[in-house]
Amino acid sequence: MNTKSATAIINDWPEDSREAAQIVLDTYGEPDEAADSLLIWHKAGPWKRVEASRTFHEHAFPAPHIDSVLSVLDYRVPAEKFTALAQFDGSVIAERTTGELSARCHDEQANFLALNLVHDIVTGNKTVEEARRYYAKEFLDARRGRPTPYMEKLRFAQSSEPTPDADERMLSDKDLERAAAEGQ
Repeated sequence: MNTKSATAIINDWPEDSREAAQIVLDTYGEPDEAADSLLIWHKAGPWKRVEASRTFHEHAFPAPHIDSVLSVLDYRVPAEKFTALAQFDGSVIAERTTGELSARCHDEQANFLALNLVHDIVTGNKTVEEARRYYAKEFLDARRGRPTPYMEKLRFAQSSEPTPDADERMLSDKDLERAAAEGQ
């Protein structure tokens, strides 16, 4: 663990990523892990992990902003839904092998919004286009001071079933042994 406090670490960060990290610090306190470029909280709120990074990425959907806070869940995304999720939001990351789903945005509320909509897409409650339109509407409603139910919390129960998907073996031990023998 870095011996500097998280506040001291983020003082050297660019303003955009510093501001986003401060929001997470204000919500969850000191991180479980800290490096000069990354703060990590484990089991913070509903999340498996939250990461605030010095590095930020410019993102234009639904309006220009920066992405530097990653919120991670255990969640199995069916392989046939990966394309839809990529079409929905480029800051949503589904990892099949680890069984993790994450969203990277400016703050936790935007990550709630993105992941709630991902769940709607995965379960067939919204199409990609419907989810994108709803995201834009709720983003504007937040600015207007109107209710934003998808930004308040996760609106689905997390599965108690294992979420990793190790895939299926294609090569036998015999295939591997034969290949190794051919390579000598």
